[in-house]
Amino acid sequence: MSLGALASINARTPGLRGLAKSKMRTLPDYLRSGMKLIIVGCNPGDRSARVGHYYAGRGNEFWPLLYDSGVVPELLDHRSDKRMIEFGIGLTDLVKRPTRGIEELTREEFAEGRILLSQKLEQFAPQVIAFNGVGTFENFAQRPCKPGLQKERLYGAQVFVLPSTSAKNATGRAPKLRYFRQLAKMLEQLEN
Repeated sequence: MSLGALASINARTPGLRGLAKSKMRTLPDYLRSGMKLIIVGCNPGDRSARVGHYYAGRGNEFWPLLYDSGVVPELLDHRSDKRMIEFGIGLTDLVKRPTRGIEELTREEFAEGRILLSQKLEQFAPQVIAFNGVGTFENFAQRPCKPGLQKERLYGAQVFVLPSTSAKNATGRAPKLRYFRQLAKMLEQLEN
């Protein structure tokens, strides 16, 4: 979709015009061409936006799960999120506006997010796209799903849905780790 078409959507949706022009504090994308993996979060939490780093919320298990599963070879934390690029892994969000919870996001924000994320994924063409959270993928694809490898590809990339690492997700650590290990195994197979 062209930027002109996006501007047309913004003009028809007053809430988006203000969002796009506001100087809100959000997280930068850590993306480059040829990445093996791009991880897509739903949107930055308030704490992550305040400190300027991905997955900084108290109780968010993202960083330990990445390491314990073997997706990354060393234990990182939110302060070293920019280093993910060193491992061929990018970070972005479906919606860039920070909130306390996803229930604060509007349909219009998800619609704009789908367009912008699609452009990023097409431009940077990773081998695998992992959505952090079933709800993140469902809001992007506009269809229900189960965690794990999805049947369809997106811009040539395999699509994997992880259970949300948010502390608000009641799923225990063991099932989350199982899916992160499946993702790690998939990435390992790509290298062979």
